[in-house]
Amino acid sequence: MWELVRVVGMGLAMILPLANPISTVAVMLGLSKGMSEQERKRQALLCSCYVFVIMAVAFYAGQAVMGVFGITISGLRIAGGLIVAFIGFRMLFPDESAQDAPEVEHRSAELERNHKRDIAFIPLAMPTTAGPGTIALLIGTAAAMHDERPYAEWVMQTAPIIVFVLVSLILLLCLRSANAIIRLLGQSGVEALSRLMGFLLACMGVQFVINGVIDIVQDYPLVN
Repeated sequence: MWELVRVVGMGLAMILPLANPISTVAVMLGLSKGMSEQERKRQALLCSCYVFVIMAVAFYAGQAVMGVFGITISGLRIAGGLIVAFIGFRMLFPDESAQDAPEVEHRSAELERNHKRDIAFIPLAMPTTAGPGTIALLIGTAAAMHDERPYAEWVMQTAPIIVFVLVSLILLLCLRSANAIIRLLGQSGVEALSRLMGFLLACMGVQFVINGVIDIVQDYPLVN
């Protein structure tokens, strides 16, 4: 049992700094503008479930899935970076012309009731929380555990699921706190934070792409 506790603790210590639930809260604050509290809670729950599924798939089937489709970690980083950068630019330069027109105010309110944005999977779950770094770590750890077998078999089967559940619960608790932060900031504060997070997301996306390109250059150096 002590071995299981030690392995779970090591897993949390490795994954949480990469997953960084606090950064996911900041992104949610920027993207959930205009959502009701109930909808934000739904998005938080969905995001936590998605993160659990992504981590489980990456750990147990990551190598097989990426091998079947010929996807590399570099490609994953570049694709994730482009998605994050696109979302960041949309947050920086929102299209508010339709909302500003008084004659469409009633229709906009009606559409808002019938249309809910889904931000739980992209970008909250992936790539903000379970991004390329987390996926690469899980795939590498799974391969190492399979080759070396450093722990008892029951520990190796049980510990990953416990770690994924705990990470998802920690993420859910952090995202639920976003509601209190939004009430504290007010509408103008959320607007300002949305623009700030848009800029940071654009920077993160560009950095993801740069890291992917660097990986490609290192893996396939130019031959003179």
